[in-house]
Amino acid sequence: MNRSTISLFGVTAALAAVTGVAVLTGAGAPEAARATTAASLPVERSALTCPSPSGSDFATTTYTAFTPKGDTASGSSAGTAGLLPVGGKAKTKAVAPLSEPGKPVTATTGKSDAPALIGTADGRLAPGWTVQQTTVIDAGPARGVLGAACTQPDSEFWFPGASTSADRQDYVHLTNPDDTSAVVDLELYDKNGTLTTETGDGITVPPESSVPVLLSTLTTDKAEDLTLHVTARTGRVGASVLASTAKAGGDWLTPSADPADSLVLPGIPADATDVRLIAYATSDDDADLKVQLLTTTGAITPAGHETVHIKSGMTTAVDLADITKGEAGSLVLTPTATQGAAPVVAALRITRGKGANQETAFLPATSKITDRATAADNRAKGSTLSLTAPTAAATVRITSSAGTGGGTPVTKTVTLKAGTTTALTPATPTGGKGAYAVTVEPVSGGPVYASRMLALPQDGVPMFTIQTLPDDRGLVAVPKTEEDLSILNR
Repeated sequence: MNRSTISLFGVTAALAAVTGVAVLTGAGAPEAARATTAASLPVERSALTCPSPSGSDFATTTYTAFTPKGDTASGSSAGTAGLLPVGGKAKTKAVAPLSEPGKPVTATTGKSDAPALIGTADGRLAPGWTVQQTTVIDAGPARGVLGAACTQPDSEFWFPGASTSADRQDYVHLTNPDDTSAVVDLELYDKNGTLTTETGDGITVPPESSVPVLLSTLTTDKAEDLTLHVTARTGRVGASVLASTAKAGGDWLTPSADPADSLVLPGIPADATDVRLIAYATSDDDADLKVQLLTTTGAITPAGHETVHIKSGMTTAVDLADITKGEAGSLVLTPTATQGAAPVVAALRITRGKGANQETAFLPATSKITDRATAADNRAKGSTLSLTAPTAAATVRITSSAGTGGGTPVTKTVTLKAGTTTALTPATPTGGKGAYAVTVEPVSGGPVYASRMLALPQDGVPMFTIQTLPDDRGLVAVPKTEEDLSILNR
């Protein structure tokens, strides 16, 4: 009886380390194995999905894969990590396969019909495994840089910032990494509430496949600002929105952080010519939020936009124009009242350049870095790391990995002042060549939020993309157990 109990809890701990889910013992658990405290252990398996990059004949896509050095799953001296085209597991080699932590690898494709990718990492390559997908379209109406960190599959996503306006083409890409079908519902909300989307209910995503859905086919309404809610009725999917405009390029719109009464959107470029906030209140209550911009010198309140009122179930958009005025910043939304705060999701649509030389990117709200976060595919020129400490001073450790062509990692420690944003160019690896990864780890102080901008200007167009740096979830809390052998004497 006692042996069975100990074995059961060993399996539970192992399962938590693999899936990232901590399982706690309840009041009715056997006394021989009660949870006492939680230990942080490295995950033993990670999964990612990368959407089909682009249908343009002028596109080149680079995949950069990386796992930071550091925590290693217990007993794991080996590991594998790689991506495979959907539906092609038995026919193709892995894309961007890793051989060891700390050394990024890249793969490039110029195919206009490049498929979505799905993959896993296990053993020592699982904790913090990240893949950056960067597409450069150098000609045609869709020219620009499209960047996204490949996403972990889940059952729910929020996308404030989507659109069905006449000058936008927004496709949500639904990628199923599993060997059973997923059934997904799509809901759209504009400034008046729910849009009719009968064709968005019960979309089947077959096993190990990807389905793109053009949002304008779900409704006859042409709305500039929408919130898209993706829920998997069965199974799980990866989800990202490819948003393209006729005159201002486009980018991937990735999910907002989970609904919360306070949000941080870190890393608005100093030279942003237009910033538009799109927010949605997810509960039955309206949300009243205070708006602040945390600059490199302190917090300011944008004139005329001191607060924003977001009605329940409706999308609210606020044009903040050139809010940064030459100084990099981060937007912080907090409740105006200490009680009755309502959860919201939010994102920024950011424009750089003017006239015919404009480019668009998106910056969703993100979660704080708990243990570690990484941005892959940094270049010797063009990368800007933005860090903000909204409530208290903090110290972070920033490590630039070796490059894909070799080199030695470089680590530096940076102190962030409370209520400010720090924008810096990450160090390049010593003697390194090729793309490299940047890892941020909090050392002390208050919460830290971060993003990375990659700027690849071309022919006078300030082409760029922004990726947030949420925690990489490389560690999972697993309950420790203690054995009470007195049960053997009962």
